[in-house]
Amino acid sequence: MEAVRRLMDLRHRGRAEDLPAVLAAAAPLLDAETATVLLVDYAQEALHPLRGTVPDMTTGFTVDGTPAGLAFTTARQQWDGESLLWLPLLHGAERLGVLEFRVKAYPSDSDRHDLEVIAALVAELIASRRFYGDAVEHTRRRLPMQLAAEIIWNQLPPLTFAVDGTMVTAVLEPCYDVGGDAFDYAANGDVLHVALFDTVGHGISASALTTLTLNTYRNARRSGLSLPDTYRSIDKWIRAQYPGAFVTALLAELDMATGTYRRISAGHPAELFLRGDGALPSLPTPNALPLGLGHMVARRPGVVEQQLEPGDTLVLYTDGITEARDASGALFGPERLSEFLVDALRDGASGPETMRRLIQTIISYEAGELRDDATAAMLQWRRHTTTS
Repeated sequence: MEAVRRLMDLRHRGRAEDLPAVLAAAAPLLDAETATVLLVDYAQEALHPLRGTVPDMTTGFTVDGTPAGLAFTTARQQWDGESLLWLPLLHGAERLGVLEFRVKAYPSDSDRHDLEVIAALVAELIASRRFYGDAVEHTRRRLPMQLAAEIIWNQLPPLTFAVDGTMVTAVLEPCYDVGGDAFDYAANGDVLHVALFDTVGHGISASALTTLTLNTYRNARRSGLSLPDTYRSIDKWIRAQYPGAFVTALLAELDMATGTYRRISAGHPAELFLRGDGALPSLPTPNALPLGLGHMVARRPGVVEQQLEPGDTLVLYTDGITEARDASGALFGPERLSEFLVDALRDGASGPETMRRLIQTIISYEAGELRDDATAAMLQWRRHTTTS
């Protein structure tokens, strides 16, 4: 298609902010009057036109309560019954926003398939071109990003990743002022590595310690170290560079072929363990001192092992989730967290959508003003088919 060729040209030249003009020119080739990229903001509350879009073409939409938002939350197309069609923009499993088409009539099956191809290509272009300019960041930011948060966000992987049905998805708040929380993951062969960190303190000092922790974790992982040796490496570097500081963490590995889950809890709350319509007993925690304090005991950190069943869900979280307080001072607590997650999964919400709803619930519980960084990561296992 000519529309595809024009978009493909952006792979080799052009910026993300050039995409709206190319889409506008290509829209008639797709039997559409307009084609508009709407990206979700950092708080995942609204969808906004990509910078470079002709003013007044669209003003954007809230995520909750709109057809465009429903296309985002469900990752399924939505039609307003008249002239607007919204298709999800997915980079792998990562939800970027939606692509809005204004058409004269609801497209046929073949035409709709062509539009889905365009949406997939647009998502790839946004993901690949976003680092060559700031258009995507300008679009997604609705408040000033504090420097500590800037440092953390630049360290993180995409919020969601999936392979053969196994998914890891995370959220962080306050998204414009986070400083001490972070997560990481990597899929290598049949092993999915997942880690969650909660650094003591806040602001620039905390983000600097978090940066060291994240990159030491990645260095250990990429060097092929075991979980205990990964723990010891991070612990050594924190103690050397930030004496007296510490980081609580969950360091985990999931064998996606067998469902064997192994982890070290370094002074961190236990993950929630969900199966079917209920929660199972928590895994033993902690089984090691926080990172940076490991030298206080001579023994190697223990590793807890759990055999998962297909469909099991693990939710890792920092204490900013469970220690959120309402106006009366009541804690949100692990029981309320468990009930929320069980209800969301029973209702059929996807992992990313469950995490989005969770963080909105925590913000609402604290009347819009979080007292601490709040981070959570959900790990859902489906049996992995190995290709080796």
